[in-house]
Amino acid sequence: MLLAEWKSNMLLILLLCSSGSDLAGSYVGINIGTQTSNLPPAADIVSILRTQQIKHVRLFDADHRMLHALANTGIEVVVGVPNDQVLQIGNSQSQAADWINKNVAPFVPATRIAYIAVGDEILTTFSNANATQVLVPAMQFLHSALLAANLNFQVKISSPQSMDMIPKHFPPSTATFNSSWNSVMEQLLRFLKTTGASFMLNAQPYYGYTEGEGVFPLEYALFQPLKQSSQMVDPDTDLHYLNMFDAMVDAAYYSMQSLNFSGISVMVTSSGWPSLGGATEPDANIDNALAYNSMLIGRALNGSGTPSRSNSSVSIYLHELFSEDLLPGPVSAKNWGVFASNGTALYPLNFGHLVKSSSNSTGLVGIFCVANSRANSDDLKKGLDWACGPGSANCTAIQPGQPCYQANNLEALASYAYNDYYHRTQANGGTCIFGNTAMVTTTDPSHGSCIFAGRSGSSSSSNTSGGSTTSSAFGPGDASSQASKLQEVSTILIVATLLHFLVVYM
Repeated sequence: MLLAEWKSNMLLILLLCSSGSDLAGSYVGINIGTQTSNLPPAADIVSILRTQQIKHVRLFDADHRMLHALANTGIEVVVGVPNDQVLQIGNSQSQAADWINKNVAPFVPATRIAYIAVGDEILTTFSNANATQVLVPAMQFLHSALLAANLNFQVKISSPQSMDMIPKHFPPSTATFNSSWNSVMEQLLRFLKTTGASFMLNAQPYYGYTEGEGVFPLEYALFQPLKQSSQMVDPDTDLHYLNMFDAMVDAAYYSMQSLNFSGISVMVTSSGWPSLGGATEPDANIDNALAYNSMLIGRALNGSGTPSRSNSSVSIYLHELFSEDLLPGPVSAKNWGVFASNGTALYPLNFGHLVKSSSNSTGLVGIFCVANSRANSDDLKKGLDWACGPGSANCTAIQPGQPCYQANNLEALASYAYNDYYHRTQANGGTCIFGNTAMVTTTDPSHGSCIFAGRSGSSSSSNTSGGSTTSSAFGPGDASSQASKLQEVSTILIVATLLHFLVVYM
């Protein structure tokens, strides 16, 4: 490598490290579709992103107005090559170079373009068979153009695929890609492996649930607790799946493994839940959208892995910023947005960070979430197990010998767990539902030395009876904080090393 080129690459890496690029850990971003009759100006869209602390976006094209508006914001961008442009690029290296020179090179480094997404579900939804056959050549030509422009260290290339590529996602360990696409998938995976790019997956449990026609319970799709009789277990691995999202991601890993590819991370480029549906779409509603999307965001931010890849966190792009009323199809297809065009949230979501606080939230003084006395005992047990498990409520105080323990009183135990979860997570969209076994009340359920979160002037006993005094809103521990600290240390070490080389050799 020529010294000048080496210097340029080192400076670029240094720039990326010092600008806070996500070198480790997972993140949550959002898709920005444009098929809406009231799309705000690019500057207003960026203002919404910054207000909501959204630092990663996916564009479905290379809109120059958006790319200019995103400059110098620190927001990382996935730029899309529309499906109808893939054929032209895949058949001409010069067209690929022209695309890069028009849509990427003029905008970096001011605009942090991190990925090019070539097509969207092109293998399963695009009718042009010729374009699907040149998908990988298009990716290769674009990569060559990045090399020529000296941008290959900053920008990676992949192609989002739908779950339709994996005909049967459960059990995950037996999942394989549709064999009719094996030749293309082998080329695609080889390209990703060589370039160090992620496999882009559009994972939509909403469709997995609705198209399953009763095979999967709604709670499984919504990250909600399951009855013991409904537990989802992979019989070949004995791994338990608490939600459909994790099963879909693991199905992608196992599908790659079936073609003898490993070490390729999965990036979920689209996942969400519609907030409105037609008469035959009752599960497309705001309550379910809030439940799914709040848990999905927390899942990304807490850095957790999947049952088969516990050490591999998953970055996620929520679908989507605005609803796209101009899209064809049913009512639900037009209502995935989480914000109105004026920036008003349709329901509360927190994109910035996991809330770390004691369970005695000052914003909910005098408000309590308790078990409904009319709830079925099996459902209460399910809710209690979920709150103290995946829900990460601090249940220390309801253990034997602790102040809130009441033997054989399931309602009292569930009430404490529900309330602790609610107070920890309500700022991030946590709800007091628990399969309709819970309700909000202003009657303080505290008694004796058992103090419930929300009691005026007092701290919850969960903060004084052992265990952690803080909890992430969506999962056990504070993995995002640990990942952030590790990332900061890694970045400092990388920057220091690069500075040493720059001083000594340049």
